[in-house]
Amino acid sequence: MSEPNTLEAGRAETDAVMALLRAVHDALDLPLPGLADQDERDYHRLLTDRAAVARIVLAGVLEHDHALESATAYLRGRTDTAPVTYTPWEDKGAPV
Repeated sequence: MSEPNTLEAGRAETDAVMALLRAVHDALDLPLPGLADQDERDYHRLLTDRAAVARIVLAGVLEHDHALESATAYLRGRTDTAPVTYTPWEDKGAPV
């Protein structure tokens, strides 16, 4: 009788891990910057900041047993409050 509960718990944990991995991916998956120096600086600053937050969140989960769901929510919240503000690279096609 404990087997279905174990399977459900395993599925829930897998879903929570996948949600955290998706949040890390989404935080770090930034569009490339345009060619302007300021765009490149802003891209680097945003990527560095988001990577630091992702590393801290993962360390909390792995080293301090923080809950997966709250870690995911925190990372998503931090990502949402730090949107892309630079001009992304736009491929206009190269001459053939």
